Amino acid sequence: MKVKLTERLASEIDKLSDKERQVVSLYYYEELTMKETAEVLGVTESRVSQIHTSAMQKLKRRLKDLYE
Repeated sequence: MKVKLTERLASEIDKLSDKERQVVSLYYYEELTMKETAEVLGVTESRVSQIHTSAMQKLKRRLKDLYE
């Protein structure tokens, strides 16, 4: 079950926009702060927060069937 969940999550992350994927990668895998992520991407911290929120909403919607 855990392998399937990991594969499914990876698959859904791959479907995000480039910026959303970058934010998710830098924030969760590289463990950068929102501020550090903003510096890497050349955008404001506020924009990183918006992109992060958008990505999380998409993932939550797409993975909804797993936690109902």
